[in-house]
Amino acid sequence: MALPKVYVTRRIQNTGLDLLKGRVDFEVWEEPRPVDRSILLEKGSAVEGLLATLTDRVDEELLDACPYLKVVSNYAVGYDNIDVAAATRRGILVTNTPDVLTDATADIAFTLLLASARRVVESSNFLRAGEWKTWHPDLLLGRDVSGATLGIVGMGKIGEAVARRAKGFSMDILYMNRSPRPSAENELNARQVSLDDLLAKSDFVSLHCPLNDETRGLIGEEQLRKMKKTAILINTSRGPVVDQHALYRACSEGWIWGAGLDVFEKEPIPTDDPLLTLPNVTVIPHLGSATIKAREGMARKAAENLLAALEGKRPLDLVNPEAFAQ
Repeated sequence: MALPKVYVTRRIQNTGLDLLKGRVDFEVWEEPRPVDRSILLEKGSAVEGLLATLTDRVDEELLDACPYLKVVSNYAVGYDNIDVAAATRRGILVTNTPDVLTDATADIAFTLLLASARRVVESSNFLRAGEWKTWHPDLLLGRDVSGATLGIVGMGKIGEAVARRAKGFSMDILYMNRSPRPSAENELNARQVSLDDLLAKSDFVSLHCPLNDETRGLIGEEQLRKMKKTAILINTSRGPVVDQHALYRACSEGWIWGAGLDVFEKEPIPTDDPLLTLPNVTVIPHLGSATIKAREGMARKAAENLLAALEGKRPLDLVNPEAFAQ
């Protein structure tokens, strides 16, 4: 019997690829850049399974070109790159890779928080440029983290992991979420508040919400102007959650102290983007899950989910269970 055909849009870790060997007939896009759209449309036309990444747009056009497709296994916890409704209408399963990247992403959020507060990148550039001439009482003063108030927008698993790290710094924790999180309230003394209250009271605002119609542009000029002038915005969720032009104005005109960003409206962010000119904006290239352990776990989960779907089983991390019911 012929093995199911699968296309893998990036060379993921061997923890995932090794699971596919002998169980599916798979091909991997080997280039470091995203797979060309024309090639994805061509390859997709013959496969039953697609192991995709966040740079792959899985929309109506692609799904129409994939008549045999049964599953899209996304190598990410977010799946805003996939038209889930369109996949569901076609009975195509969509899966993601939660849990295995929770700690890595929480670590990078807190790294950005600390680096922004204590001006780490700015200070490193200052030193490397030969501008450090002597110690001075006012040299590169930053904001205190210990005992400050952290506002978390989206208290899911990653948000709660960030809150646990904040607890170690004796931070007061506020959160905004659709529903209460009793575990965070009981274990971390976190308090659920409205978004407006969170913005007004927090010294640090960390975004951990998924990107959808409700959260796109959630943080714009109105929200940024409600923050303290001494506050710092951290975004490790998705770039379009924040109005990037408004954020530039906020950081350049002193509405807020600064920002730490792992994600952007357009990725890679153009090198001439004005945000990159600001010393009070700390930026890294979407590294939230970029640890060996997390990426190996993502590869394993993505492969396991794909195989389960192709073998007629319900994948563990199924995004659209209604498609499985079909």
